[in-house]
Amino acid sequence: MSGSERLGGKLGLSMGIALVMGNMIGSGVFLLPASLAPFGWNGVAGWAITIAGALALAFVIARLTVAFPHASGPTGFVQLAFGSIPSFMIGWAYWVSVWTANVTLAVASVSFLSLFVPALGEHMAISTIALIWLVTAINWRGARAAGRFQVVTLLIKLIPLLTVVILIPIAFGRGEPVTVTPFPTEGLSLAAVSGSAILTLWALLGFESASVAADKVDNPTTTIPRATIIGTLATGILYLIVCSAIALMLPAAEVATSEAPFSLFVETYWGHGPAVWIAAFAAVSALGALNGWTLIQAEQPARLAQQGLLPAWFARENSHGTPIAALLLSSVIATACVILNNNKSTSEMFTFMAVLSTSVTLWLYLACAAAALRLRVAVPVALLGLAYAIWTLWGAGIGVSALSLILMVAGLPLYAWTRFSANAAQRSPGRAG
Repeated sequence: MSGSERLGGKLGLSMGIALVMGNMIGSGVFLLPASLAPFGWNGVAGWAITIAGALALAFVIARLTVAFPHASGPTGFVQLAFGSIPSFMIGWAYWVSVWTANVTLAVASVSFLSLFVPALGEHMAISTIALIWLVTAINWRGARAAGRFQVVTLLIKLIPLLTVVILIPIAFGRGEPVTVTPFPTEGLSLAAVSGSAILTLWALLGFESASVAADKVDNPTTTIPRATIIGTLATGILYLIVCSAIALMLPAAEVATSEAPFSLFVETYWGHGPAVWIAAFAAVSALGALNGWTLIQAEQPARLAQQGLLPAWFARENSHGTPIAALLLSSVIATACVILNNNKSTSEMFTFMAVLSTSVTLWLYLACAAAALRLRVAVPVALLGLAYAIWTLWGAGIGVSALSLILMVAGLPLYAWTRFSANAAQRSPGRAG
């Protein structure tokens, strides 16, 4: 029995929803309207397709969790359907993408906070490393401690999103007319819709979080499906309304060149004072996402170790039920990444994170949909999810797909060493006898 079970320190439904939504709502959404502005109404269509595809994949993962509760998440489903090597390759690449993304989330949070405390920006590397280890300390205390922090930060990060939602009817209710980007006379463009869908998917990555942390979820066969579907649907609807409003209710050229499109919207329809505080909420949003993904960066390699795909010490837990070796190793690697990339700009790190996280997670989603088909779980929806994953992976481009495949293959020597060590350990008692 793990420490988390002894202490009753597992995630309930509210914390499960907070984990899903908190990991999906990070720092990227505050910059996303600028990227989507040139697409206009094609971006709205991209959101609709992405939300539908994400819900289909979320439903598949939820049904797999109910059908195979002891598989311990997505890589377990892949192992059941296709064997150990595909499971390891996808799980390994996913783990690497998580701690890579965590570096960027920490940098983003410090960047937003430096607007209020300039000294943080003057010592970006030190501040970023300090933030990584602050969140690591929270997760050291176990899933419940991380879950409580996730709930608090989620409630705070929802404030700017709900502010935009509230300002929409207020703007239309004023005497001054609101200029809305007109629907294109030539209709929607398939290429433009596809291009916007790639960007919107990046903002929705993370709906699998509750399933990845299955061993830390109370009553997983009930809680994980509910948290996954509720979290994905709620986040998708919020994003659709908020990002579409910012992109369509402001001049596209202004939004596209803005470094703070949320602040631009709030300033336009409310005032300068409230707009300034958007940066503070963005900092909390990045911090909350960093906390949730730090939980995942410990749980993912622990699950692979339980499957026999990584050395057993990755799964060792402390008295709080935290896979402590996996947590500390991930944070040490993230710290090294901050030091090695100290000369890169924030935008460069964001771009790398977006490309890596999206490509790797797409393969994870595709593999889960294929596993559901192989295991005959939610077959009609799995077909839709598989088609969506293939379409989005194609839209992401050959370069992105190649990068993720290289990352998967790079971990195979570690897999081979793990299997060799395990076989050697099994043979040694016989030789001794």
